[in-house]
This record gives sequence, structure tokens and C-alpha cells, in this order.
Amino acid sequence: MNPSDENKHEEFLRSFTAHEASIRAYVRRLVPSRCDADDVMQDASIVLWKKFGEFRKDGDFRAWAFGVARFSALAWRRDKARDRLVLDENVVAKLAEETANDEAHLQQQRDALEICIQKVKPGHRALLMDAYQADSRIQDVASSSGRTVSGFYQWLHRVRRSLLDCIRRSLAQQKSSS
Repeated sequence: MNPSDENKHEEFLRSFTAHEASIRAYVRRLVPSRCDADDVMQDASIVLWKKFGEFRKDGDFRAWAFGVARFSALAWRRDKARDRLVLDENVVAKLAEETANDEAHLQQQRDALEICIQKVKPGHRALLMDAYQADSRIQDVASSSGRTVSGFYQWLHRVRRSLLDCIRRSLAQQKSSS
């Protein structure tokens, strides 16, 4: 790989990884399931990479990526049009518009959540993360924590409530300092 290709590759990866969570959240709101969102994200990622040479360095990568993701979701919808669970194109367009408008607020919430999670004691944070792994079973996580399943759910409820309070305080502080 020559140096200019390597720089292009690094620039793309930096931009993509900085915005991947918001792109994935955007796509997730446009298709019915996580599995479908994974398929659309994969297609959108390939298109983003192939067309990265056309992207203006002074442009807004996130907005550009949202556009590509929207068209990938519409292409997915067209391919799945015979499936009765697919949303109408007008609904997808409306969701895409609303999602793009909500994204700044959602990113603030994600940032606040990240900060608040770091405030949770390390042992509790590990249990919390274990509970939300895709392949985890609450019974196993509860057992590893030394709690009954019902006790673990109560503990999890208290931690989530504490995180929600922390996020609300953080967002309120951001709003008052703006």
C-alpha cells in the first residue's frame, strides 16, 4: 500500500469509527431487526469505503454517511419488498429525517451514559456489561454475582435508575452551561 492510500485508509477509519455508533443507531431505526441493521450497516460500510475518494475533506462525514446508510436501507427495503414486515418507503424516509434531526441529542445521551457508566464501581460495571452481552443469560450473570435471579433483577433496576439519574443530571448541566 503506498503512503497516500495508507493515509486515505487511516482517514476513513478515523472518520468511520468516530461515527459508527450513531450510523448504526440511525440504521437500526430504519429496519425492523438488529440482524437487518447488521446487513444494512455492512452494505453501507462498503459503499462508504468505495466512495470515500469522492468525500470532501471539509464535508460532514456523519451527514454523508447517514445519506449512504439511508439509501442502503432503502435498497434493503426494495430487496425485501415482498416481505410484509418491511416499512413503506415514505415511512422509511420520514424515520430517516426524524432520526437525523434527533441524532445530536441522542449522541449527547450516549456520551453522558458513557461518563456515567465509568462512575459505576468496576465490579458492578463488569456485571452490568455482562448482563447486556448479546449471548448472555441473566440466570448465569445472576449466579456469577452471587444473587438470585430476582435479586439480580432488583439490583439491575437500581443500577439502571442510578444511571438514568446521572444522565439526566449531566444533560441538565450541559443545557444550563450552554
